Formats: sequence, C-alpha cells, structure tokens
Amino acid sequence: MSSLPFIDNPQLLRGITLLFCTKNNIIYSSQLFNERDMTMKKRVVVALGHRALGTTLPEQKVAVKNTSKVIADLIEAGFQVAITHSNAPQVGMIHTAMNEFGQRHENYTAAPMSVCSAMSQGYIGYDLQNGIREELMNRGIYRTVSTVLTQVIVDPYDEAFYTPTKVLGRYMSAEEANEERKKGNYVIEEAGKGFRRVVSAPHPVKIVELDAVNALLDADQVVIAAGGGGIPVLEQDNHLKGASAVIEKDLTAGKLAEGVDADQLIILTSVEQVCINLGKDNEEKLGEISAAQAKEYMEQGHFGVYNMLPKFQAAVEFVEEREGRTALITSYDKINDALKGKTGTTIHA
Repeated sequence: MSSLPFIDNPQLLRGITLLFCTKNNIIYSSQLFNERDMTMKKRVVVALGHRALGTTLPEQKVAVKNTSKVIADLIEAGFQVAITHSNAPQVGMIHTAMNEFGQRHENYTAAPMSVCSAMSQGYIGYDLQNGIREELMNRGIYRTVSTVLTQVIVDPYDEAFYTPTKVLGRYMSAEEANEERKKGNYVIEEAGKGFRRVVSAPHPVKIVELDAVNALLDADQVVIAAGGGGIPVLEQDNHLKGASAVIEKDLTAGKLAEGVDADQLIILTSVEQVCINLGKDNEEKLGEISAAQAKEYMEQGHFGVYNMLPKFQAAVEFVEEREGRTALITSYDKINDALKGKTGTTIHA
C-alpha cells in the first residue's frame, strides 16, 4: 500500500508532483514522471565546446555565467536538459601540473590520464552546476543540478590505440620528450616549438553511469555528465581500468543522447552555421539537411576543418537511431534563433 491513503497502486505515484512552499518566490518541487508524462517534456542533450567554458580558471568563471544563461533559457522554455562538455584545455593543464609535481617530488607519481579526466570533470562540473543553479534561482526556478562522474568503456583493440592523434599538455624539450618515450608514451615534434605528448582517441562503447543519469533526468534534475567525452576505461572482468586516452566528446554526446532517449542533440561550437566548400567561391551554408546528405558531405571530406567531422558523425548516428529525432549544430550565442529555425545547421533522418 502507498503511504498516501487515496492511492492504492504505488505505480501511480510516478505521476504525482509534490509542491512545497515558497521561499523568496521560488517554488520547490519534487517531480516523478511516468512514461506518458515524460513525452510532454522534450529531452535534449547539450554538448558544450571549449569556447563555452574558457581556457583558464578566470576565463571559465566568466564563460560559465554566459553559458548558464543559455542552459537556463532551455529549461525555462520547458526542455529537460542533460549537459556534456569539452575539457581539452583543462585536462591538459591538470596533466601538466600533476606531471611536473611528480618530477619535483620523488615520492609522488604522475597522475594517469584517466585520473586527470576525472579531475577535469569534477572542477568543470562544479563551476557549471553552481552557475546554472544560480541563474535558475535568479529567475525564480528551483531545479536540482547534479554532476555525475562518468566513465566510458572503450575497446582495447580500437585502432586509435595504435595511432595516437590528440595533442596534450605543454611543449617539452628534447630531453623531456625522451623521458616521456621511455615511459612508453607517444611524443610528436612541432617545428620550431618543441615536443608534445599525443594520446589515443578511441570511440566510446558504453557509458557506465547511464542508469544514474537516466534516474536523475526522470526526477526532472538537470544533469552534467560525460565531461570531456568521459573517463576512458577498459573492462577487465568486474574491474574498470583507466585507459591512457581521451574520448572525442561529441561522439560521447551522441552516445549519451541515445542512452537517455533524447529528442534532440544540440552541439554548441564556435560557428553559427556549418559551411561546405569553406573559403571557396562556392561556399555554402547548411541549414536543414538529411542524415543521408550529411553522410555524402562526410564522404566528400567537407568536415575535416574545425574538427567538425565527429560532430556530424554523432549527429547522424543519433538521428538515425530513432524516428523523429533532430540534431542541431550552432554557436551558443545563436541557440535561441537556431531553435526557431532562423540559423544553425539541423540534421534529421
């Protein structure tokens, strides 16, 4: 029996919204939804690029305030929101700091990439969730905002492990580069600048904490998850071992959007609208296109510039997985216009 005497079937409790009193004109609510209720609220996954977060701590503080307004606009408009984000500059800074600390203190070992990824998720999530919470409360909206430390399983036989491509950390001297090679790490030389470490970028296979993300979304919370593409891990029976890699965040964003059964994937980047034949006489802005058209453009090599290819790969996989889905690529300052169809690039099945 339910603790509410007028409800005999506990399953019906999933359709109840409990409203609590107001403080400073803010309504506090605890909401549980059944499947029918959930269809009334459009669920979106928003992937934030590095420009939405800044590259240094002071920049991040300012950028997060602006980004929080964008997220709050979506929530105020009735969207249910999960957020994932870039961590490229942040994880590089953490990796450099931990390595240099280890070099100066013999009793400490350098932090592996998986630990650096976890640290970046924590401190970016901390700033984001507080920024979004504050912006919502300024608008008289109370909504719990949670950051989920998220691991993503990768395939140990992924070809990416044999061809590292992601540049990481500061420039090194030749001597430092040799030390990295002795540890089994890959290093490349950039002419006139020095040496930098490169790591693998395997494809995401499975999001470990997906059930937790879904539970929070079903409770109408705002969720920040899979930051930086997720913490890359390898399955070893019941053990999850951190991998020396980074995962392309847009591919994980697509995987997250599929896993939470989102209606729309929104990828925020540095451009308002994607172009093909960029910089040529026949340059063309892409408005609304089909997944089939997007595939053709990818095969023709249009999206190698500005790291746009993984965004389209994620968008196509997402919209093709279930009917009625769309993916939107635009800049964070144009998202409101893009949602109205005035700009941006929209991909549909």
